Amino acid sequence: MDATTKITPIDETAAPINRGVRIGHVHLKVADVDRALAFYCGVLGFDLMQRIGPQAAFISAGGYHHHIGLNTWESRGGRPPAAGTTGLYHLAILYPTRAMLADALRRLIEANIPLDGASDHGVSEALYLRDPDDNGVELYWDRPQQEWPRTADGKLAMFTRRLDLTNLLAETGGAPKAQVDAPLFEPSRRS
Repeated sequence: MDATTKITPIDETAAPINRGVRIGHVHLKVADVDRALAFYCGVLGFDLMQRIGPQAAFISAGGYHHHIGLNTWESRGGRPPAAGTTGLYHLAILYPTRAMLADALRRLIEANIPLDGASDHGVSEALYLRDPDDNGVELYWDRPQQEWPRTADGKLAMFTRRLDLTNLLAETGGAPKAQVDAPLFEPSRRS
């Protein structure tokens, strides 16, 4: 699609997409599959489902064929894209509970993986970081829909506030060894 292609505005679409549609998996171009596996499986805890030599690996949570594909088909030994170019902003990994997100934070701390930031969005709590190939990664959990912030007329009212990481870590059942903090993650919104 080139810049002159006309895109129909949202309010003119014939019908919304079916509610059952989901993002099934994402494939990431990485420079080194072993390094990527050390992060996604070794730190975050995904399971390796299949490996195709040094070229590709397929990982998942819970035995699914794959949630994330890691490949070097076009990127072996490559560098991350330069700032100011298009591409993946981040992939988001949804945890089913706040306690499981807290465990992910514990794993990151133990592996000395720095956070770019941590935010409470009202609908969710999120940790933001970079993988070894400088891909953005969001780890988050969604609050139940009945707890989502709403305006007086019932519309969604998301926000971005600093996330209390010490409080989040308390979900793991143990006290943190040291004070844990990260900056508020709020992407720039330049036009």
